[in-house]
Amino acid sequence: MKTLLQLNTIFLSMIMEAIPFILLGVIVSGLIQTFVTERWIARVMPRNRFASTLVGCGVGVFFPACECGIVPITRRLLGKGVPLHAGIAFMLTGPIINPIVLFATFMAFGNSWRMALIRAGSAVVVAFIVSIVISYLFPQLPFRASHANGMQEAAAALEPAAAPAAAKPPLRTQLLGVMTHSIEEFFSVGKYLVLGALIAAAMQTYIPTASLIHLGSNAVTSSLVMIGMAFVMSLCSEADAFIASSFQGSFSVGAISAFLVFGPMIDIKNTLMLLGVFKGKFVVTLIALVATCTLLVSLLVGRLFG
Repeated sequence: MKTLLQLNTIFLSMIMEAIPFILLGVIVSGLIQTFVTERWIARVMPRNRFASTLVGCGVGVFFPACECGIVPITRRLLGKGVPLHAGIAFMLTGPIINPIVLFATFMAFGNSWRMALIRAGSAVVVAFIVSIVISYLFPQLPFRASHANGMQEAAAALEPAAAPAAAKPPLRTQLLGVMTHSIEEFFSVGKYLVLGALIAAAMQTYIPTASLIHLGSNAVTSSLVMIGMAFVMSLCSEADAFIASSFQGSFSVGAISAFLVFGPMIDIKNTLMLLGVFKGKFVVTLIALVATCTLLVSLLVGRLFG
């Protein structure tokens, strides 16, 4: 009975943490769907693969979304014509480099910017490498069939908007469209959030954290353990730094950076959301690349700052 109560508490706390950012994410997605045109994106997005990936890595500064809310925004941007590598770079860095998360990291580590800057720098490096590799492995958008069809229908529905300004619907109608789209998006991704939170809560309840800590006997295994813990714990990126700071006596700077980078990029909740949008092969490849790059970057951080 006690374990069930613990599971319930963890599950509800995850849902309560995530819902505000899911709402923010779907509203931003609705605004993009209604007001951002493919022509505008084509004009502002660099054509060079590496430059557009760097733009994707930096755009997250302006989006205070966590890893749950970032998925619907990314899906909408890709549907609007943002290149896959730029969209994935944004999705990976957005939950880490936004000001709210960096300030929370600053607070969690004793009002010091050292770990916040290590976290942001590591995230950009990992996201850049992963996104470039993804761009070569997946030249076509790897949407699931249902979402690919939905994007085509949405594009067709927006064709009148490309007409002269007089043909555009009034602002009230456009705002109603934003809210309608946001509601549909919320229920689309919400079911994956609930299922992911339930699985993560169960794993936290029945897999003792102490048993994982004993596995971190060297730099490589320490980083792997922290990557595994970040995935299992599925913490919101606005709060995970306070948990990470409690591991300072047990793990190195490199291993803690792995926890702070991998968790916001890939956890149980957003893995299920990703599987709801993208093909399974793409999601598995993305997770493997993020895990590998996070491990390598954490080892470098350990050598430089340990």
